[in-house]
Order: sequence, then C-alpha cells, then structure tokens
Amino acid sequence: MAKTILDSNYHFPGQKSIYKGKVRDVYNIDNKYLLMIVSDRISAFDVVLPRGIPYKGQVLNQIAAKFLDATSKIVPNWKIATPDPTVTFGHKCKPYPVEMIVRAYLTGSSWRTYKSGAREICGIKIPDGMREHQRFEVPIITPTTKAELGKHDEDISRSRIFSSGLISEEDYLLIEKYTMEVFKRGSEIAMKHGLILVDTKYEFGKKDGKIYLIDEINTPDSSRYFYADKYQEHFEKGLPQKQLSKEFVREWLMENGFQGQAGQKIPEMDDKFVNQISERYIELYENITGEKFVRADITNVPERIENNCRNFLNNYTK
Repeated sequence: MAKTILDSNYHFPGQKSIYKGKVRDVYNIDNKYLLMIVSDRISAFDVVLPRGIPYKGQVLNQIAAKFLDATSKIVPNWKIATPDPTVTFGHKCKPYPVEMIVRAYLTGSSWRTYKSGAREICGIKIPDGMREHQRFEVPIITPTTKAELGKHDEDISRSRIFSSGLISEEDYLLIEKYTMEVFKRGSEIAMKHGLILVDTKYEFGKKDGKIYLIDEINTPDSSRYFYADKYQEHFEKGLPQKQLSKEFVREWLMENGFQGQAGQKIPEMDDKFVNQISERYIELYENITGEKFVRADITNVPERIENNCRNFLNNYTK
C-alpha cells in the first residue's frame, strides 16, 4: 500500500481540468473551485526528487491552513475547507501575474544582489554598510513576475508594474497593504514560538471583483525562518544563522555532487534518509505552529485522499 502520494489522476464530480506543479496537483471543480492536493513530492534545485516524503504533504497543507485561518480577518482568502490532511478546497480566482516577496532581513538572493554591488532591489534603495542577515528598518516588498514553466521569475519594481499594466494601481496598493499586514501577523505568530519570519512570498487573485489571498502561506517551502534565540549572537559574530527550512535537503544533495546541473545524477535517497527528512518536516510543523503533529493514517494515502475528497464534494455540491 502506498504510504506517500507522488502523483494523482483522480476524476472527481464536476472536474474540468488538472494542473500539476512541482509539489501540488490542482483540480478545477466546475470552473468555480479548486481542490489542491499537496503531494509528498519534494523538489530542490528546480528538480523533483524521485522519492516521496511521508507526511510532507500533510505538514505543508496544515501549516498553510492554520496561517490562512489566522489571517482571514486581514484579507479574504481562497480556503473553504480541508477535506483531507493533505488537501485544501477553495475559491478559484484569477491569479495576479506578480508574486509578492516580502523581506525583513538582507539575506538569500537579496544579500547576493547587494554583495555584487547593487544598492537597489525592485526600485527600493538599500543603504551602504549593511551586513548579511541584517534586519531592515522596515520590511521591504520585492515583487517578481510569475514566469512560464521552465523559466525563472524576474524582479520587477512597483513603477514598472504600473507602467506595464500588469496590475492596476488601485489593486496593487491594496495588495501591498495586505502583504505587509499578513507578514506582520505571521511574524507575531512565529515570534511566539521562538522563530523569526525572515522572508516569504504571497500570491493574490481576484474573484467577483474581490481580492483574495491564494495558494500556500508561511510554509517552510515558501518562507525562511531563523531561530530567534541565536539570531543576535550569530549576527554579531558573523556566523551562519540557524534556519528552519528545507535547506538541509539541498545541503545533502550538494554533499553528494548534485546541484541540478546538466549531466548530474540525483543521488539515491535510502529509507533512512527519507525518514530523516520526514521527521525534519514534522519538527518544522511543531516549531512553526507550537502544536504537536498528529500523524494521519498513511496505510494507503492515495485511496484515503480520493475517498475523503469524493465524500466532501458529494456533500458540498448537494
């Protein structure tokens, strides 16, 4: 029996189409709703690795659901229900063609850009003399265009968003406001659990003239977290920050000669390492939410998902 879900090809009531991303399989229901299955696939260096990680889909789906619920008074979001531990059902919105990246610290790609000599990111001026992992006086938003499959997202400034007509000025300013407020709420929740929400991405869409927060939010796959208790000491000493993310998977791949480049072979992930990744994701869940992770029945994950979703849809559409 399958203890993970790597792929799905269900035929649900009212189903119009399926979209498959690196991790999520999204079913269009009646052109009004989406049924998003968060698989147990894991990707790194833009490559989906061959083995599934038990409970990974449940971890990501339940973290996102908790943050969507916690921010629903700030901005409407797409979530209606979670019919299975790995599934969210919600409104089908027309996505805006820009992702909102919000950064509270100079780290990751923003640090690499700064280190190369740039003092402006997405039209935002960055002062001289900053150091890696230094906190910005106020968080900054560095939007990116949503690239076509196989291409990289590109940074874009607010002024270019307006001039290109990608998003109307009225909608964009409201999305910016929502982004900052949702990030502030996520940061407050993280700090209660001894974490710093360093940076993350949010996506928005529109339905019936209303803006919705869509997709996942504040998960370790879309966000970076530092441990708060060690941050200042490590920053002052110029040490790497202790991070809560899937970076450990990338590090293992690099140690085994794989960085997603042409001709490189994905190293074999044995059962022991797969289980280690699973336990780390559960640890991420418990650190981020402050709650004990309740493991779902994984005797046969694909069958469980199908039964739960069918039962939900049959009742919901009555």
